[in-house]
Amino acid sequence: MKHLSSTEASGATHLRSILATVPDAMVVIDDKGRIVSFSAAAEKMFGFSEGEILGENVSILMPSPDRERHDRYIGTYLETGERKIIGIGRVTTARHRDGYTFPIELSIGEADSGGQRIFTGFIRDLTERQHAEMRLQDLQAELAHVGRVSEVGTLASALAHELNQPLAAIANYCEAARDMVTGGAPDAATLALVREALDEAAQQSIRAGQIVRRLRDFITYGQTDRKVEHLPRLIAEANALGLVGSREYGIEVDIDVDPTATRVLVDRIQIQQVLLNLIRNAIDAMIDTRVKQLAISTAREGEEMVRITVADTGKGIAKDMAPQLFQPFVSSKEHGMGIGLSICRTIIEAHGGRIWFEPGRAGGTMFHFTVPDAGAVDE
Repeated sequence: MKHLSSTEASGATHLRSILATVPDAMVVIDDKGRIVSFSAAAEKMFGFSEGEILGENVSILMPSPDRERHDRYIGTYLETGERKIIGIGRVTTARHRDGYTFPIELSIGEADSGGQRIFTGFIRDLTERQHAEMRLQDLQAELAHVGRVSEVGTLASALAHELNQPLAAIANYCEAARDMVTGGAPDAATLALVREALDEAAQQSIRAGQIVRRLRDFITYGQTDRKVEHLPRLIAEANALGLVGSREYGIEVDIDVDPTATRVLVDRIQIQQVLLNLIRNAIDAMIDTRVKQLAISTAREGEEMVRITVADTGKGIAKDMAPQLFQPFVSSKEHGMGIGLSICRTIIEAHGGRIWFEPGRAGGTMFHFTVPDAGAVDE
């Protein structure tokens, strides 16, 4: 019986310590494919104890067809030196004692031990990783679902914001009509005023429907229904609607239209929504200021675009707010939703234009946006 030297005994003890603690399964085989070492992690992974598997061919841990090919692979490598796995590693499958297979990541190293060639396989069970990846995919799907729900919420907020003006106008006209017929039989003049108020309310209800349809089409298809429009008329209509309910504030309005740039190629409803938003923002900014002057002007911008400017004498835009003013859910208003200017930018950019702002010459803010010029003609 051969007795181990103290050095050999120390080395064996050290090897057993490694085999007992290495986190990945470690299987050592000789050049005949026989298992000579089997770590504790390997015992747990494959269901075999070291005592019962030592001396067995490592193919016992492989499913078909790898089981049948393994010995031939070792022989080919020893003869030719051609490496397919050794020193490279790969993802493959292994076979548990109970017969089921599972995914593994296999890395193989080669060494010489006392003149004998041995191969060490480090094996990592990928089952947990695959479960984690599947869970990650589930989470990504959930996040995508949340994103879609968020988009629906954004659309709902956008619709609420954009419909506010025509709905407010409808309410004002209906209340005025009600007040005029309260307290007795109305005369002919009063009936005419009631009829006019109801006509205006009907027009605003149609406008609300157009906004819903245009915004839906725009968000769904990213397209606009562009036609040649008379810019002064478009501005006048938007300004009249924007000023509804602001009489008590004493807003002074000045409109200056370039006579050489009166025709634009735009979606009328969408551009009026941009103007309405800017006009209402300007009015809100001037409620608490001494000077309340709203200026709307147009001018040519290069050869193909027309610039529209909405300027106010309000308190201006805070410096920390300026860089993100056109981002969704960013608002300088105390109770603002932060949707309006983001929608304005989307609409203008869809028309091939741009929107920006700068401080007013006498305080306040000047918002500019450009739209395609359809060619100036005499009206």
